[in-house]
Amino acid sequence: MRKWLLLFAAILLEVTATLSLRAALDHSAWFALVAIGYIGAFVALTFVLREGLGIGVAYGIWGATGVALTAVLATIIFGDPLTVTMGLGIVLVIGGVLCVELGAQAAHPHEEEATS
Repeated sequence: MRKWLLLFAAILLEVTATLSLRAALDHSAWFALVAIGYIGAFVALTFVLREGLGIGVAYGIWGATGVALTAVLATIIFGDPLTVTMGLGIVLVIGGVLCVELGAQAAHPHEEEATS
């Protein structure tokens, strides 16, 4: 359970940093949050890997969830476009990550039970 909480933290930190990067275009003070967010995201991701989650699974979930959240939140916060085609792309990325996660679970069915 701890590895999933850490992964969630890494995702939130990365999304915060990315949205702050967009905000920094208008107000440079946001660059401090950009740096803190990205450093924090990579530190949290390191802890996720130390907890035993595979790099392919961790990075896939981190990346796909980050893309989806950033796209949706950028639409809400900054008015960035989110077209049907973009939404379909996000769904495909998330589907790909789910396939990687399911494949990883199938490859190590007993290991996941032992670490949970």
